[in-house]
Amino acid sequence: MQQHPTITTLFLDIGGVLLSNGWDRAARREAAAKFSLDLPELEERHHLTFDTYEEGKLTLDEYLRRTVFYEPRPFTEEAFRAFMFSVTTPIPEMIDLVCKIKEKYRIKIAIVNNEGRELNEYRIRQFGINKFVDFFISSCFVHFRKPDADIWRIALDIALVKPEEVLYIDDRPMFVSVAEGLGINGLQHKTYEATKANLAKYGFEVD
Repeated sequence: MQQHPTITTLFLDIGGVLLSNGWDRAARREAAAKFSLDLPELEERHHLTFDTYEEGKLTLDEYLRRTVFYEPRPFTEEAFRAFMFSVTTPIPEMIDLVCKIKEKYRIKIAIVNNEGRELNEYRIRQFGINKFVDFFISSCFVHFRKPDADIWRIALDIALVKPEEVLYIDDRPMFVSVAEGLGINGLQHKTYEATKANLAKYGFEVD
């Protein structure tokens, strides 16, 4: 087994690791088809304003008024919001893996993710992420979003840990690289099998 510094804390992304991505390009494409929206227009308006929503500086209603309901629509805002929530699906094997590691090794677990408040809270509660996570350093709570290194610095402060004590798991290589630049151990999640094997190299072995 490879030798690594003692890991006391896992920092995890949510989208692409524990759950499907939230309001991503595929979901917006599906929404455009379902609600007969102009996809290029939706995409342009989304990219102009979504970062502000993820930083907690807009409500979901405000985001939707800028991106969808800037003109009359034959459907309600409630129907569109319900669709946005409905596209999330869990990755059960990854949730189970993290829960087993938490139970066996009693380590701290923190979420470090980019998400707007309403979507974030729904996804966390709906799929029980709050039942095994100790801290949520979400962009909508701390007003920094990845790849801004300050979101990881805040996470280190809140968890009261040194960078070398942390293993950060994300499906996006850029975010892993930024965390590693702060001295945090990084692991890019690609598949359940690969992540389980890599966690075992850090001493976290579960059946």
